[in-house]
Amino acid sequence: MSRPGAVTFKGGPLTLAGQAVKPGDAAPDFKVHFFEGGMKEVTLASVKGKPTIISVVPSLDTPVCAAQTKKFNEELGALGSKINALTVSVDLPFAQGRFCGAENIKNLRALSDYQDRSFGQNWGMLIEELKILARGVFVLDSGGKVVHAETVKEVTDHPNYEAALAALKKLV
Repeated sequence: MSRPGAVTFKGGPLTLAGQAVKPGDAAPDFKVHFFEGGMKEVTLASVKGKPTIISVVPSLDTPVCAAQTKKFNEELGALGSKINALTVSVDLPFAQGRFCGAENIKNLRALSDYQDRSFGQNWGMLIEELKILARGVFVLDSGGKVVHAETVKEVTDHPNYEAALAALKKLV
């Protein structure tokens, strides 16, 4: 199922693949990757057990995505190992690693959905026309239930940081 006009980019309508994830839903599965001495995998099962925030961005190599990642990195530092903090894009894991190193991103793990776009498809965040992810934020409880879900309507706008952080802090 597709959702035509679900998001816009500079006012132009775009189509999101899949179904929207809503609060109360069981988090859909996914398989994303990062590079750390070799390619490693992260799935839904591997984040269960702790509250999780998932920041979703089209590309770390754009100003709003970089700002979103830096903002969450700064805000989440105090929560440390009490949570899983992830940022997901389709950027290659190597580029994500360079970005995180250059920007001193230490409180989020950058994960890539480049291989099969399972996160984008399963979470309703894949922009069909561009094959990149829409912008959004999800918060999961330790059992994998979605407690906060935001898909930003205009891809170039920022998410509601305060709402996502408040939802996460209620779980810690």
